[in-house]
Amino acid sequence: TCEHDITGGDTSVSCLDVYFLFASESKVSPVPSTLALVDEEPEDADPWDLPELKDTGVPWSALDTKGKVLRVLLSIGKFVVLLGLLYMFICSLDILSSAFQLVGGKPSRARLHNDVKSFLRSRAVSTLLQIQLVVISPVRTGLLTVQVAVPIIMGTNIGTSVTNTLVAMTQAGDRSVFRRAFAGATVHDFFNWLSVLVLLPLEVASGYLYEVTKLIIDSFNIQSGEAPDLLNVITDVLTESIVMLDSSVLSGIATGDPEAQNKSLIKRWCKTFTNTTLMNVTVPGPENCTSESLCWMDGNYTFTTKNISETHNIRKCNHLFVNVNLPDLAIGLILLALSLLVLCSCLILIVKLLNSMLKGQVAGVIKTIINTDFPFPFGWITGYIAILVGAGMTFIVQSSSVFTSAITPLVGIGVISIERAYPLSLGSNIGTTTTAILAAMASPGDTLANSLQIALVHFLFNITGIVLWYPIPFMRIPIRLAKSLGNITASYRWFAAVYIILCFFVIPLLVFSLSLAGWQVLVGVGVPIVVILIVIIVINVLQKRKPGCLPAPLRSWDFLPLWAHSLEPWDKVVGVMTAKCCCCCKCCQLSEKESVDNKVKMNGTCYDNAAMNAEKEVENETQLELNILKMTHL
Repeated sequence: TCEHDITGGDTSVSCLDVYFLFASESKVSPVPSTLALVDEEPEDADPWDLPELKDTGVPWSALDTKGKVLRVLLSIGKFVVLLGLLYMFICSLDILSSAFQLVGGKPSRARLHNDVKSFLRSRAVSTLLQIQLVVISPVRTGLLTVQVAVPIIMGTNIGTSVTNTLVAMTQAGDRSVFRRAFAGATVHDFFNWLSVLVLLPLEVASGYLYEVTKLIIDSFNIQSGEAPDLLNVITDVLTESIVMLDSSVLSGIATGDPEAQNKSLIKRWCKTFTNTTLMNVTVPGPENCTSESLCWMDGNYTFTTKNISETHNIRKCNHLFVNVNLPDLAIGLILLALSLLVLCSCLILIVKLLNSMLKGQVAGVIKTIINTDFPFPFGWITGYIAILVGAGMTFIVQSSSVFTSAITPLVGIGVISIERAYPLSLGSNIGTTTTAILAAMASPGDTLANSLQIALVHFLFNITGIVLWYPIPFMRIPIRLAKSLGNITASYRWFAAVYIILCFFVIPLLVFSLSLAGWQVLVGVGVPIVVILIVIIVINVLQKRKPGCLPAPLRSWDFLPLWAHSLEPWDKVVGVMTAKCCCCCKCCQLSEKESVDNKVKMNGTCYDNAAMNAEKEVENETQLELNILKMTHL
């Protein structure tokens, strides 16, 4: 027990410092794990119970007129700033999509077809693009077939869920909040992963999604139309002032037009005039004439009449890059860096702003409304209404990433329970498909069927996943998996970063690399890994439910090394590495300070008495050792 400090001369040493000094000299580690620095919660408390939201501010009744006016104006200002951040977030997604098109260059159609087929098998592209609408365009232009685009649609569902997982990382300061926030974010991930694991093999074996959506398309006489712009009317004001892409060049590249290969994707002229004139032209022979009646010969030349179009540029565009003489790749990289910076900044600020707005009485009201079920016997309807609410809100903002990222901090602070966040996320998956359906409806008549079919594939995939993992309470496995992962990341916070890197980057890149070697290599490596994982999962379930069914050695994992079945050894490694990094940084700062002190002493500011100099030097060395021990402890 440390209750007193040891004070002597100009040096004050706490008995906690003496304890760490003794522990270091006696080779005893006072901190066996980074968890020892965190206060343990009572064992009888359920960490998933929603906390009581306390109003730490001044009550409304205690405010005078001026205070009430200021609070109202402050609340209105925060709401306006929140809308502005959401607007910037959506605009940054649009700019990010344009940046990737510029960075991708202008490959030929055959090469692009092969590259997209193999590359988009992975989930990494969806993680980067953060939008499902990019799949509609290649199908609309004939670049991809519907069969090839079906697994791509599945990958987009997984890739877009990384945004709210990254938002949860901003809540890592408080262990309880981080547990709920990370579980609320990853419940969306687990739903998507489980749906893909079930429906992808089913699609390969039977073509379920393709055949059902084709039957729907063939059953209705669907006419092409104009998709409503919705938020594009508002966002285009900002995005088109930054950069504009020439849609005619994109269409030409997709259809294999050789002239489009040499054109820039940056749109330079926003208003042009095309004049078409019927002119006499020479052709190689009579077989090249437009018709026999419009073909004649004059000596060795064959003439015919053709419509010749001449385009006259009238007015230039007004975006930032209209007069920039840089290649498309350079402009794309600039936009990529800026859009990612704005995207991440908006996410962090949205989280902070929501935390400041949803406090006290406001948070209590929202918590009561969202988490309250209908009275018996209609309580089961509440979850389905939450699905409709999630779908409607996502349809309004036209991005599942925006909606799920907004509710993640609310789950963390205890306003929304994870049981309610789950149906809201499922509804968000449905809401984002409606935007893709509207975009497909704007396709021309010859490609309308394929565009609408792939949009319906996305819709049917999410509906089937909801049917699998929501109606039956026992089948709501994503909630249990998310809570388990939340408990792990609350104890070992570094594991959250490992999860994100592994699931959204390492695994997709591994699958992509194996797919380049051929499907035989992919199956030969992937199937054994999947089988081993399934066996491990089955053994874990039997160890908890029916250990008597297992042989004695398999009733626990104690026969394996500790590092193979526990995160504690890895936690110690991370703790040591973190301590060393912090200690090195502190030592560098102390070394700089010592060098400055030495310069001062060389300038004649040292003590006249040599004994005093020696005593001061010993005192400085002792203080340095104590500082290093403190940093090692932290």
